[in-house]
Amino acid sequence: MTPQLAADGARLALHSRGQGAPVFFQHGLGGDHLQTFESFPDLPGWRLNTLECRAHGTSDATGPLSIARFAQDVAGAMPDNTVLGGISMGAAISARLAVRHPERLRALILVRPAWFDCPAPANMSSIAEVAAMIADGQTAAEFDRTGTHARLAATAPDNLASLTGFFTREPLALTARLLAAIAADGPGISRDQIAAIRPPTLVCGCAEDEIHPLPMARLWAETIPGARFVELPPKGRDKPAHLAALHAAIAAFLKDL
Repeated sequence: MTPQLAADGARLALHSRGQGAPVFFQHGLGGDHLQTFESFPDLPGWRLNTLECRAHGTSDATGPLSIARFAQDVAGAMPDNTVLGGISMGAAISARLAVRHPERLRALILVRPAWFDCPAPANMSSIAEVAAMIADGQTAAEFDRTGTHARLAATAPDNLASLTGFFTREPLALTARLLAAIAADGPGISRDQIAAIRPPTLVCGCAEDEIHPLPMARLWAETIPGARFVELPPKGRDKPAHLAALHAAIAAFLKDL
């Protein structure tokens, strides 16, 4: 881990693996570099980097907790000609940078995107609900009795596991603030700007995922000219198969650059 000093003096954790051309691949909400290192294939000729966002991993929690702020931090850390991408919130960060700094990107990878062109989409409602419960001092046992828990147990078990884990993510007050802020946020870009993205793009999505709806991933792929779309096996049903398919999709995409 290499400490990275942000423009406002915040200390952020930059994790790297391998040698070669640069890749910045960003984690999702509540995640860290372990999530991205697990999700990205270990390929010769590529150097994988993850900047842990504020209030994630070992990075400072100072300053605004927003997709725009996180994107600004990544922009300050990554070199030009970078393959940029991420999972969920990391995809939103990457999409924002693809719109605002297209000249700095070699390619774009969006995995299980949770936003398109609007803040606080309906698929973020379960995260907002959990944020409010944690802020109110409620526990995972109380979440177990909600309709959201029952619905996700039947339709999106991976989402349910993530949401339940937030109830033990310390410090709880910071977790509640982080979840509420990001659930109400968005990448701050328009449909027209998305349609103007030109770097080669890979979009991956999967079914049985309420927070990252498969139709949203398809919408990204349909809107970005020439984007490649890959449907992955549902993560909650078979995580090893999901990761193997993701690794294969990324490896094939990078081979064609």
